[in-house]
Amino acid sequence: QGMVRTGVLDHGARVILAMAKGRTGSFFALFFSLTMVIIISAFLNNIPVVVIFIPIMQALAARFGQSASKWMIPLSYAAVFGGMTTLIGSGTNLLVNSALIEMGEEPFGFFDFSIPGLVLAGVGLLYITLIAPRLLPDRIDTADSVGNRGGKQFLAQITVGEEAALIGETARGGIFQQLPNLTVRMIQRGGMAMLPPYEDVDVRVGDILVVAATRKALREALAGDSGLLYPDLGDDHRGRGEAVRPWEEGEQMLGEIMVVPGSRYVGQTLPQIGFRYKTSCIVLGIQRRSRMTRSQITEIRLQSGDVLLVQGQPDNIAQLKDSRDIVLIEWSTEELPALDHARRSLAIMAGVVVLAASGLLPIVVSALCGAAAMVIFGVLNVQQAFRSLDPKIVTTIAAALALGVAMQETGGGAFLARELVSAMDGQSPTVILSVFFLLVAVLANVVSTKACAVLFTPIAVDLARVIGVPPESFALAIVFAANCSFASPLGYQTNLLVMAPGSYQFADFTRTGVPLILIMWITFTLFVPWYYGL
Repeated sequence: QGMVRTGVLDHGARVILAMAKGRTGSFFALFFSLTMVIIISAFLNNIPVVVIFIPIMQALAARFGQSASKWMIPLSYAAVFGGMTTLIGSGTNLLVNSALIEMGEEPFGFFDFSIPGLVLAGVGLLYITLIAPRLLPDRIDTADSVGNRGGKQFLAQITVGEEAALIGETARGGIFQQLPNLTVRMIQRGGMAMLPPYEDVDVRVGDILVVAATRKALREALAGDSGLLYPDLGDDHRGRGEAVRPWEEGEQMLGEIMVVPGSRYVGQTLPQIGFRYKTSCIVLGIQRRSRMTRSQITEIRLQSGDVLLVQGQPDNIAQLKDSRDIVLIEWSTEELPALDHARRSLAIMAGVVVLAASGLLPIVVSALCGAAAMVIFGVLNVQQAFRSLDPKIVTTIAAALALGVAMQETGGGAFLARELVSAMDGQSPTVILSVFFLLVAVLANVVSTKACAVLFTPIAVDLARVIGVPPESFALAIVFAANCSFASPLGYQTNLLVMAPGSYQFADFTRTGVPLILIMWITFTLFVPWYYGL
């Protein structure tokens, strides 16, 4: 959660998008992007990874003239592959590890199953880049069309300071490379207003750029430079001084407000209102139903129905609801990444990985220390830390431990293990392991992956004991097979996340998922018994 809130993951995804767009063909762009997803998902929760990469993959699909339906399921599968490669890659892995500890078995180390995991991920990556897109339908991107209806543009402005990165920037084809998703409508230089196409115009200190962009584009611009869109409102402080600037400190949110009919703001400009010092929020952009002007937002006289994009601390944004002159649009609020803590969160995450991977601390202790460090060093506050906990995972872990103890104490696991062995009388450990993997993989698409981990880990350990092989290989079968929920959108949360952006139906997952499960099964059967010397 700390990595997500500080924008580390979002910034990395944008870098990957820029690199992938430079690839010469759609296959290489898809292969490169999915490889990055696998690497990131090995260390971070799959859900935020997929959420952030959905628009990235949509942009890449559009770049190569393809429907997003060809790219969304591969994105979900790639995140699952990444989760197979490290202990913290998915909650399923941690559940299996917790059950092993409770049963008195040696727990997995951080990278103990990375080699077989990478083999499976590599084979799966080839499938989702070469074969899966050919099996997927070419559908209209419903999610994109819905999103475009909410893509009306805001008018914003950029004041070029003495240390601005824009200084010296020259337009190419009317577009400034450092403002890729922002349309520059006017450049105000002193008393002169310059209009497109800006031939031979370079940006200078003191220029004011009037830009038009969607909220998403403005948010991305803020992620790159938190103060980029702050308009110069030097005369609206109403005597309170410039020292108080709450929109630059602490947790920040974006929100949209509408000027209501009869508002005292109608007919006034932002400096005349003194908005930011009355509300402790700053206006970043103005959206108007009528034709968009070429004026600076500091010179626009507000009208009823105008929508203002504002930034401020959560409490100050919430207090906007008490105003009679404006209405806060509830669904419009969202948190902004705490960019100043990005390096801190990255260092803490790296420390957790190093401590756990080196064996200096158990994974549980290392993770708890990392979570505490996120709070102690201000990356997250206590409320954010508690909100980041998934109650389903916590409850499932508790249930897994209780069920594991019950099956061990009552002999239920040993009984089922003996029955499975007797059903395959005379078969080698490799055959038993292979059949066991396939059984769990099939059930993972009927019940949840975590339920499979809870139910089958005690059985796997007892099964290994009965046939006289190390429990590690059978526990590993649970880790990989339980993650093979590829044939159903219900088996894994990332599958549900990509359903709408890809306009998928249930059958689309079955069509692409069943062959992938069989490929994973064959790869596991050929590699893991050899790797563990069964």
